[in-house]
Amino acid sequence: MPDISLTMVVVLCLAALAAGWIDAVVGGGGLLLLPVLLLGLPANTPAAYALGTNKAVAIVGTSGAAVTYARKTPVDVRLAVRIGIAAVAGSSAGAFLAAGMSTDVLKPLIMVVLLGVAAFVILRPAFGTAPATGPAGRRRVLAAIGLAGLGIGFYDGLVGPGTGTFLVLALTAVLHLDLVTASATAKIVNCCTNAGALAMFAWQGTVLWRLAAVMAVFNLAGGMLGAHTALKKGSGFVRVVLLTVVFALVANIAYEQWLA
Repeated sequence: MPDISLTMVVVLCLAALAAGWIDAVVGGGGLLLLPVLLLGLPANTPAAYALGTNKAVAIVGTSGAAVTYARKTPVDVRLAVRIGIAAVAGSSAGAFLAAGMSTDVLKPLIMVVLLGVAAFVILRPAFGTAPATGPAGRRRVLAAIGLAGLGIGFYDGLVGPGTGTFLVLALTAVLHLDLVTASATAKIVNCCTNAGALAMFAWQGTVLWRLAAVMAVFNLAGGMLGAHTALKKGSGFVRVVLLTVVFALVANIAYEQWLA
């Protein structure tokens, strides 16, 4: 456990609370939590400890949000787990390739995709607001496993930021879910991917468990509150948060690419 002031621990816990709320509503909580961890830990702390601690915190909030959603909205848990297992395989492959290539070449492309997504959501006000159309057919299920599981899982291992947001968008588009149900399903998928990543970080010994335990309490509260908020406010509210997170992703990637 590195030497961290009480003030910084409070800041980290508040960031975990806010990140849990954002992640539960539409994904993207890591955009807030990981940078705060990187800044909050002592300067000589290897970045792997921030990554490992982030996963230990996030899996608690994600699990709490998933349980909250499952109690209040119909979620196909079996399908979500199947997508999650595929995502673990995809993220492992992405992480393997990430070690040997620069992701800087991908970031401009990701920005273009995100801006295209934002334009699509803005120009299609009904996107994700209609109730789910019923059980998905075999082709849509396989497409969801391929795109949301293997494809976005691969992106998570290779690049990372905004994985939860991409999951919500993919599940809404492919399975014809409303945004609330897509967020609920994405939380279960995220539980699978977080568990796989956390196991690797724990094996490598790069998790600050005591700090993670304190932050996880706040992340859990934020995750459960965010799930309740999304369920209460509905798909229209989730749509607004989605657009906000997408533009935050674009700004974050642009900053890392050209200004950092």
